[in-house]
Amino acid sequence: MAAETTTRPAPPEQIRAVPVRHPGRWIGTAVIAVLAAMFVHMLVTNAAFQWAFMFDNMFTPPVLRGAQTTLIMTVLAMVIGVLLGIVFAVMRLSPNPVLSGAAWVYVWFFRAIPRYVLLFFFANLGALYGTYELGIPFDHQLMGLLGLSGDLRFLGLNGNQIFAGFTAGLLGLALSEGAYMAEIVRAGMQSVDPGQTEAASALGMSRGATLRRIVLPQAMRVIVPPTGNETIAMLKDTSLLIAVPVTSELNFQLHAIGSRTFQIIPLAVASILWYLALASLLMIGQYFVERRFSRGVGSRETRAQRAERQARTVGGTH
Repeated sequence: MAAETTTRPAPPEQIRAVPVRHPGRWIGTAVIAVLAAMFVHMLVTNAAFQWAFMFDNMFTPPVLRGAQTTLIMTVLAMVIGVLLGIVFAVMRLSPNPVLSGAAWVYVWFFRAIPRYVLLFFFANLGALYGTYELGIPFDHQLMGLLGLSGDLRFLGLNGNQIFAGFTAGLLGLALSEGAYMAEIVRAGMQSVDPGQTEAASALGMSRGATLRRIVLPQAMRVIVPPTGNETIAMLKDTSLLIAVPVTSELNFQLHAIGSRTFQIIPLAVASILWYLALASLLMIGQYFVERRFSRGVGSRETRAQRAERQARTVGGTH
């Protein structure tokens, strides 16, 4: 019996891939390059910037102390703001209408008031009340009814010392930030599947333990990015402390040097460079913090895609 002969089909021709040309990209690149060159030329050739004078004055000891004060104010205001945000976010989500209502009023008030106006108000609270005394109200009438003498005030504070300088600025920024952080934390907590809380309650965990061990760790992935943005915004908003005023703050010191030397533009550019440098450091820190709390997100999908790709590779070799 003659062997059957089979004809194999001719191999397909090699695909000649022609890359898609994008002339618009090259035109856009050329325009951006020309504009960048013009901007650099303007910076270098314009004598009004006085770069030598600017660099001689932007690293003086008062300015360096101002940068330190700005960073300290930013960190303290954000720490207090985050703590207040967590407290008021939990209160907003509480089934108790009194707690929820009080938290809503706090958020409503401090989000509605501009920070510059709020700082100016805090700076003048010492004139409204010279002393702040803590104790039982109507203590004189109460002691008179009991036939006793004296009062029931156990702590007195000097308002002119509290609402002045660094303390007034810190209170104003922290209270304002607490309102924004309350909304950020609330959004992060609500992003967690309610089944997680129900499962923890079924296991007998208390509300506080559920919040610390289950809800907040999972909500951090949502909370961290806007918190980083708020930190950078807080760094910039420290320049508003001129309303108090806080004389040791970075912008105040640079503005004072510019006013004293009648060189406003060079010191304004120095202020821009300082805030760019400090904000860049915070952005780098935000990147690593976000990467830390985003670990494991999407890993299952990546493994599934890898397994599918390997299966296709193995299938194509047979």
